[in-house]
Amino acid sequence: MDNMQSGKLTIECPFWLAPMAGYTDAAFRSICREFGGGLFYTEVAVAQGLVRGSKPSWHLLESLENEAPLAGHIYGSDPDVMARTAAMIEATGRFAAIDINAGCPVRKIVAKGAGAALIRTPEKIGEIIKAVCSAVTLPVLLKTRIGFDEGQSRIVEIAQAAEAAGASAIAIHGRYAVNHHSGAVDWDQIRTIKQQCRIPVLGNGGLFTAEDAVEKLQTYGVDGVLIARGAVGKPWIFEDVERIRNGETPRVRSLAERREIIERHLHRLVALKIKEGKCRRRSGFDADRGAALHFRCHLLNYLSGLSNWVDVRRSFGAIGSTADIMQAVDIVISRQPRED
Repeated sequence: MDNMQSGKLTIECPFWLAPMAGYTDAAFRSICREFGGGLFYTEVAVAQGLVRGSKPSWHLLESLENEAPLAGHIYGSDPDVMARTAAMIEATGRFAAIDINAGCPVRKIVAKGAGAALIRTPEKIGEIIKAVCSAVTLPVLLKTRIGFDEGQSRIVEIAQAAEAAGASAIAIHGRYAVNHHSGAVDWDQIRTIKQQCRIPVLGNGGLFTAEDAVEKLQTYGVDGVLIARGAVGKPWIFEDVERIRNGETPRVRSLAERREIIERHLHRLVALKIKEGKCRRRSGFDADRGAALHFRCHLLNYLSGLSNWVDVRRSFGAIGSTADIMQAVDIVISRQPRED
């Protein structure tokens, strides 16, 4: 494995799990961690909510014991609030780094002047990083994009501001914010920033297979890559990338293994939903149903590549319990060709 020095933090593996709202909760991250990987990110949480002690906001930073190293991923536009929030996160003792979001293109976040809106003001990104660095001893990382509007790259200015302010590493999504997650990823711009920066630079975007991740790491000279949608339904991708780098062929998961992973993930999600229920003001929250509804997006990806399950997929709208989930899984598995 490679050792990446990121400020006070040394990461042994260059393949990191990117933050994804609605996906990278503690249940999913812990499943991915079973297969390796470097730094993992939490879902993004709003600094204003965290500093006010909002239980739902803090629930987004829930973690399990086997997840380290883990970065607390936050967004906001006020340097002071971001700094105070970062200090609170560090005080939990559960995190190895603080990550500043300057790339989320979701409209409600951008409307607050946060997330991808910060791309338009690199100096503001520098102010936030400087304030957070002064408030914590943990490494401070930045996750951003090459620009906001198509063809108007700001990544050189952003990287310069981040490095000057004390960031320990920068992760760059090679798409413009207006394109969200569609279109080509400009890895050439990411390589340019790597050549210009003294701090570690990681690339992100369009990595759907282990082969993609290894190829981008080796071709563009970055210090690491962030895997996002490529890990959904395939948490073993973190084992696969290491096998490929070692000249080995990734291991094909048997149907029984896939079922066990699904069931384990689902059980951890139920436990997480029980905790979420305690954060809600309304009583009567059904954790099992909540987990089942949440898990449907994962299930589609876990079953991807299997045959003869179109009718099962059409019935997903009727799923209302974890028992329903596992029944659907068993039906699909029963229809697959016999494994040797």
